[in-house]
Amino acid sequence: MCASHVKSDPAPLRLLARLAIALFLSYMAVALPLAAIPVAVLHWPGYGNGLAGLAVGIAFLSTILSRNHSGAFADTKGGRSCMRAGLAIYVAASLVCALSGLTMLPGGTRYLVLLAGRLLLGIGESLTIVGMLGWGIGLMGQQRAGRVLAWTGAAMYGAFAVGGPIGLAIYEQAGMGALMLVSALLPLIGLALVQDVPPSPTHAGGRPPFWHILGTIRWQGIAVALQGVGFAALGAFLPLRFIHAHWPYAGLGLTCFGLAFVAGRFACGHLPDRIGGLRVAALSLTIEAAGQYLLWCAPSPFLALAGAVLTGAGCSMVYPSLGVEVVRVVPPHMRGTALGGFAAFQDLAYGATGPLAGLLADRYGYDIVFLLGGLCATGAVGVVLGLLNARRGEA
Repeated sequence: MCASHVKSDPAPLRLLARLAIALFLSYMAVALPLAAIPVAVLHWPGYGNGLAGLAVGIAFLSTILSRNHSGAFADTKGGRSCMRAGLAIYVAASLVCALSGLTMLPGGTRYLVLLAGRLLLGIGESLTIVGMLGWGIGLMGQQRAGRVLAWTGAAMYGAFAVGGPIGLAIYEQAGMGALMLVSALLPLIGLALVQDVPPSPTHAGGRPPFWHILGTIRWQGIAVALQGVGFAALGAFLPLRFIHAHWPYAGLGLTCFGLAFVAGRFACGHLPDRIGGLRVAALSLTIEAAGQYLLWCAPSPFLALAGAVLTGAGCSMVYPSLGVEVVRVVPPHMRGTALGGFAAFQDLAYGATGPLAGLLADRYGYDIVFLLGGLCATGAVGVVLGLLNARRGEA
């Protein structure tokens, strides 16, 4: 499909909307159990916070480790096959996790079954997201890559925003088995929604080593990793910042962040394609840094909530803006691999921020966590400005 046809025909946009709705429903398989799993594990005799945390975090480990293979799958087999495989694995992983709810099994067996299901879920997540990006960009065209990245993120984080409370309610009312069966049903609905969406074309070409691709996109990856520090710090420590300061509305900060994040994706998703990813990323990171600094020094809960809104608005467009630049600098037949590697930078930031920020909070208090996030976002602004200067030098 030629670029002019994509611009004039609304059909590709409708197809992208179907993919985004399917991703939202399917990503509930990730979001629904997230808050319930630690609660369930802590109810098992002899299991503490460390093992509960492992049961949650191990899915992110398998996601990181499978990014390369998922990208290669999308590049060679097509985004449609990749996403559909990921959705099928979501179903299988949720059914495996449902077995951990069988009380007749020994506690150790239940825990190992849960870990196996979570590892499988992480692989499904990697395939689903990379497949969605490859499929969507293939349908929309590279000139609309920013919109595809924005809608993908909005579907994911929208599922996170509503999935946690719903999943915890299902667990409290019906138990782990019922929660995981619901988690298995939603990806099946997602599969049905995308069943007749046509495939996007694949591209032939040589495949350089994965590390070579990572080297090509390293600066974009470093910038998105630095952005992820503030994102992860806020998600883990904002309620504790409120509680420690004896402020009301401890739960409202995450809501403010999430609403600003999703609104930014939908309102500004077209901007990277229109004015360039680096310009949007530089502005977005500046807004994120301002929000983090405000959270660091906020003297009242209302200013802290304003900081959460600024952080959400700033974080919202960093990943899609820099993702557009990743798509620009790699050949089409390596797009999935490059986007998988790009996402791995962010995954690593999310995984490393929690322990590091926790150590700082233990020693210096919760406000220092947001100073760290602000400094990292400021550093990312410097990285992006360096890329902009290099672009101007090439011109």
